[in-house]
Amino acid sequence: MNHAGKLAAIRGLMKQQHIDAYIIPSSDPHISEYLPDRYQCIAWASGFTGSAGTLAITSDFAGLWTDSRYFVQAAEQLAGSGYELVKLQVQHAPEYADWLAGKLPENAVVAFDGELTSVSLAKVLLGKLEPLRIQVRGDVDLLTQLWNNRPALPISPAYVLDEDITGEATPAKLQRLRVEMKQNRVDAHFISSLDDLAWLFNIRGSDVNCNPVVLGFGLITADSATLFIDRQKLKPADRVRLDDAGVELADYAEAEGALKRLDEGISLLLDPKRTCFASYRAVSSSVTVVEQTNPTTYLKAVKNTVEIGHTRNTMVKDGVALTRFFKWLEETIGREPITEISLAERLRGFRAEQEGFVGESFDTIAAYRAHGALPHYKATPDSNSVLQSEGLLLVDSGGQYRTGTTDITRVISLGHITDIQRTDYTLVLKGMIEGSTAVFPKGTRGYQVDAITRKPLWDHLRNYGHGTGHGVGFFLNVHEGPHIFNTAAVDIPVTPGMITSIEPGLYREGNYGIRIENLVLAVDNEKTVFGPFLSFETLTLCYIDTDLVDKSLLETRHINWLNDYHSLVYNKLASFLTTEEQQWLAQKTAAI
Repeated sequence: MNHAGKLAAIRGLMKQQHIDAYIIPSSDPHISEYLPDRYQCIAWASGFTGSAGTLAITSDFAGLWTDSRYFVQAAEQLAGSGYELVKLQVQHAPEYADWLAGKLPENAVVAFDGELTSVSLAKVLLGKLEPLRIQVRGDVDLLTQLWNNRPALPISPAYVLDEDITGEATPAKLQRLRVEMKQNRVDAHFISSLDDLAWLFNIRGSDVNCNPVVLGFGLITADSATLFIDRQKLKPADRVRLDDAGVELADYAEAEGALKRLDEGISLLLDPKRTCFASYRAVSSSVTVVEQTNPTTYLKAVKNTVEIGHTRNTMVKDGVALTRFFKWLEETIGREPITEISLAERLRGFRAEQEGFVGESFDTIAAYRAHGALPHYKATPDSNSVLQSEGLLLVDSGGQYRTGTTDITRVISLGHITDIQRTDYTLVLKGMIEGSTAVFPKGTRGYQVDAITRKPLWDHLRNYGHGTGHGVGFFLNVHEGPHIFNTAAVDIPVTPGMITSIEPGLYREGNYGIRIENLVLAVDNEKTVFGPFLSFETLTLCYIDTDLVDKSLLETRHINWLNDYHSLVYNKLASFLTTEEQQWLAQKTAAI
């Protein structure tokens, strides 16, 4: 079936089961951002491949609700599918719930699959629709019977990391978690989110593309820790290591049964944003459910000294790979065909030469000219542009190494740059420098750093539609909470040890896009009579194209930062480069 045929088949099942609206979120039973193939439900149903969106289907309308990062992509991919793009006003907001509330009559039935819907989202739907006498069902899977040859759950091997990599053994992490549980006065804690499990049990795998995680659930009490996982993924030696750490292994499919068997009268902590509704509904009404963010999410966000040291070394490896990549590109373009896809493949090759490289931390965004205006663009055989010796090229990429995770964006000139492109580029750079050099009091939130970063663009009546920065894991997910630098009033203070991206941008649809991104580490700065202050240490090591810089738009402090940064880049990388590569990098990092 094509996508229009699949939509018709879904509507046929809806009619049979007397369902007036069916919701398909981009999710899995672990409420992941990036999904195993089995749970690529939106792509299967509609053709849209972005990482954020929701389908809402009624008898006479089918829409994809997504945010500004995907407007152009969604419009192209939904053509002929029977679905229409609905532009979200607020990123990740369930605005389709209000649309359904205004559209459906009393006694209508709205349904969704509880395994693919978070507790928080399910409660929003219930809260908005049930008072209007609209029935909400969270136990309906319409896709499995229609999806021929649906991919099975992944069976990739998993492994346990050594303490000299993680800096902290699982028993110590469990002890810290149990302290948090005691403070929250709960008897048990259920964990669904895969990166929290990976951190707590020091396990990694490849069940999800680009994210080194393993499908599983965790149930922790004061005297037990159970990891629900496909045991065949682990070598016998790793099973012994987990057993020695006080971790009992159980089958992946047994997690729901364990929730049903919890003792009456106990209290259970779970994260409503990171736990699916089906797991929540499995808990007996005699159990008191405490809904809070997973304590491990906070613990994981603050890197220990071993993780920080490994990350600094990993940035050197990544910087060497990037230097060789950009040198190759400059010397090759115009001599042989280079496309966006071949460019991404070549970059992966340079990273793969580095010790400890495991894979990419996300699909590389190699975006030439107008494609750069699509913040989450991914080249396809149909869109694959051939690079020419003119225009702007945006490359947003990252690597997963056993000693850290990287994420970097650079824009370079391929020739014949206009004055407005130079202005836009310089203002984005100025914003990145402002964010990177911010000094701020303890307790500062991400939205405050976001505003500091945006101000140079605001001063020239420019802006961008995505956040300024996201947390980054340690050999884990490239997008990691709980902290984030964006306009949302997320009440999470910036804390020493957190690694975050700073990535302002500017996008002119149909023409070009600019984004410059470094990763930074929050560090203690100085304590004064006004309290303690923090600042950032820049971790990323890669030159910034100065051919695009208009110095008249920068203050002396911005120029000094750029020159100092380039000196740091050269000094950190030079000893790992050949003489020819050193000479090339010296030119790219020359003071302006």
